[in-house]
Amino acid sequence: MEIDGERLRTDIETTGEFGALEDEEHGRTVLTGTEANRRAREYFVERLEDAGLDVRVDAVGNIAGRWTPESADPDAAAVAAGSHLDSVPEGGIFDGPLGVYSALEAVRAMQDAGVEPTRPVEVVSFTEEEGQRFASGLLGSSVAVGKRSVADALALTDGRTTLADALESMGFRGEGRLDASEWDSWLELHVEQSRRLERADVPVGLVTTITGITHCDVTVRGEANHAGATPMDERTDALAAASEFVRDVERGATEIGETTVGTVGKLDVRPNATNVVPGTVEMSVDIRDVSYDAMNELVSRAEESLSRLEAERGVETTFSRGFDLQPTEMSERCRRAVAEAGENTGIETLDLHSGAAHDTMYVAGVTDAAMLFAPSRDGISHNPGEWTAWEDCATATRALAGGLASLAH
Repeated sequence: MEIDGERLRTDIETTGEFGALEDEEHGRTVLTGTEANRRAREYFVERLEDAGLDVRVDAVGNIAGRWTPESADPDAAAVAAGSHLDSVPEGGIFDGPLGVYSALEAVRAMQDAGVEPTRPVEVVSFTEEEGQRFASGLLGSSVAVGKRSVADALALTDGRTTLADALESMGFRGEGRLDASEWDSWLELHVEQSRRLERADVPVGLVTTITGITHCDVTVRGEANHAGATPMDERTDALAAASEFVRDVERGATEIGETTVGTVGKLDVRPNATNVVPGTVEMSVDIRDVSYDAMNELVSRAEESLSRLEAERGVETTFSRGFDLQPTEMSERCRRAVAEAGENTGIETLDLHSGAAHDTMYVAGVTDAAMLFAPSRDGISHNPGEWTAWEDCATATRALAGGLASLAH
């Protein structure tokens, strides 16, 4: 099978024009329900139809194109691949669209080569993977795997409109529910968002595990007081205490393990005035690892830090673990299919984990699933500087196509 790299590049660059940033050579903002999102979706549907795929849109806007050649049993469970078309604000052009259009290009390559799969193949774009308008992320895939009902998803709001109305306004509120559990298997190609492949000079990564994610909410309460008239030894400074907590999270993540990461990425300081000792700080903590035990260890250290701060600094604290997603192992069958496809075509692969969340982590709960990574230059992602060389896009797509062809037989 030959990948048409120029065809793949054209699809990704054209999609990058929808929501393009004025002052950046590459970069886009594509939120669910916007004009840019509508144009990206319409272009995708056109490309699916041009390739002879049967297109359907479900009630939450998930798009799937189905290829059922004469060689395939139309009643057999399909092999599926894809990703998403939305972006973060001021994001890059590869995150999402590479996975969508590499899946379509894999089908076109199979068609061009006369490959005769015995299963149908589906190319999928999930609604709002990035979670920038209506949900916290993985919206479409959460519905496709039954984690969230269609009704609950459609009722989601950005404070001005609902998902249902946003999809309706674009003409992409379909019917029914895309059911990922009906697939035989699933593959997703994505940019790595790190530098491991680049440093190893390897063109394709095979994901072993998608990291688990825990989000914790923390409040530190001290006493607001005058910044000039309150002696240093009489203060109960909530921000000073919070700064120690931030450092403890960083230290704990560094000490626990190589794949452990902990981030305090959001703080709300009150009253947030230059001449007032801070009285209250609310923080959000992001903890990730491919080991759930390591995640729990860092959570325990965070709680111990707060207990110490209460004793030593006289503050009051609260701690809650509101979001908790365990690490997701990838299917050995799917990983082997891609690895063997790489071996057969001279493509070197590297086993690595994913430190970011992807739709695949939900899909893997209902069917066999795996992820591939293509190198990211300098590890930059969610940024207009995000870049994956076109040759690397084509090479990774070739590995994806080989994996899909194997699974579809």
